[in-house]
Amino acid sequence: MSSLPTQFAGVTVVTKANVYFDGNVVSHTVLFADKSKKTLGLIRPGSYYFGTAAAERMEIVAGDCVVTQKDAKDSQTYAAGTHFDVPANSGFTIAVKSGLCEYICSFLP
Repeated sequence: MSSLPTQFAGVTVVTKANVYFDGNVVSHTVLFADKSKKTLGLIRPGSYYFGTAAAERMEIVAGDCVVTQKDAKDSQTYAAGTHFDVPANSGFTIAVKSGLCEYICSFLP
């Protein structure tokens, strides 16, 4: 289990949303003083594939999802308070069966 933040102080939030899959996945970008960035988002029920340029850590804030990493045969379920990492130049399929899945995506160095 990870210790998820409940708020971020001293940040800039990009007001234009990142909208994917006809609005079924929506996030906002948060910029930090140290030049790092995260996105905070919601995923509606469905299955969605995301490619990654940079390495990412996906922390699940609420709800749950099933994730299959690119080229993996097995899937893993992640619930609130857990996370998974995705390598750079890779990808993953994330599926939500019901409700909303809320996440924090951190772009890793």
